[in-house]
Formats: sequence, structure tokens, C-alpha cells
Amino acid sequence: MPPNRQRQLLSAAIAIALTGCGSLNYPGPSALDGNFPAQGPIIPDTSLNLTRSLQIPLDKVVAWGLYAGAAWLILDPLAPNWEIEQANFPDRHYHLSLKMKRLYSGGAGEARVVFHQRAKELMRQNGYDTYAVVEYTEGLESSLLGSQRVAQGVIQLTRR
Repeated sequence: MPPNRQRQLLSAAIAIALTGCGSLNYPGPSALDGNFPAQGPIIPDTSLNLTRSLQIPLDKVVAWGLYAGAAWLILDPLAPNWEIEQANFPDRHYHLSLKMKRLYSGGAGEARVVFHQRAKELMRQNGYDTYAVVEYTEGLESSLLGSQRVAQGVIQLTRR
């Protein structure tokens, strides 16, 4: 599933959950009468009874759900760690440029592996037997938001 689609689904789920919180049997004024927020709190003062001895306040459930949703949107653990751009050059040369996402949880040392995986994909797609790495570099690009891992290289597709 594409990362944008995941974000849309998560945003919709949070919106539905928050809408559901306002429609519980809350004796206060309606939030749709033009005055928002109404006289009372947006989230009713109630608890979820999980067991006889364990009760969790609804406002804490909503707050932790929002924290988890925000963390998911920022980190997006299902999105690929590396973005690959490629350019075709004459004589079966390809320039590959890799950029790692800024906020990540793992995968910092896998640039060379991702580079070779993409080179093998190009080799197979174009019907070649092997490839040669003409040049390869790794580094960090600094910016206001922090550093970002990058790698770039050139491969040449060859036949035996």
C-alpha cells in the first residue's frame, strides 16, 4: 500500500474515532448547535471498563491514540527507507542516486545493499548477464532538519 494511502486511512480512522467520542451518551449540549466547544469537555468524563479492576479514562485513550497516530505519520514504519532516482546514460551506464528518509528507525547501513539490489533489477529488466560498478560513494547531506544519508554510483550493464 502506498505511503500516502496509509496516511489517508490513518487520518480517516482518527477522525472517525474522535467523531465517535462526541456521540457517546453525553448529557451536555450538542457540539453541532453553533457553540464549539460546548459548555463541557469535548471528550466525556467516562472510563472504559476493561476488567472489574482495570478502568482507563476515555480522555487518556484518545490522547494516547493521537500520540500513536502522530508518531505513525511522522515515522511511517511501512514506507521504504531509501528513495532511488536513476538516470540512463549512453553505453548501458546508469547513475543511481539514493536518499534515506530523514526520520527512520533502522536501515542506516544498508545503502550498498539497496544500490546492488537496484542494479540487479536493472540488469534483469534489460536482459543483461551482469553489471559492473563504475563508481560508488556514500555520505551525509546536512540541512536545517538534520543530516540525511545519501549514496550514489554508476553501473554499466554487460553481457558475457
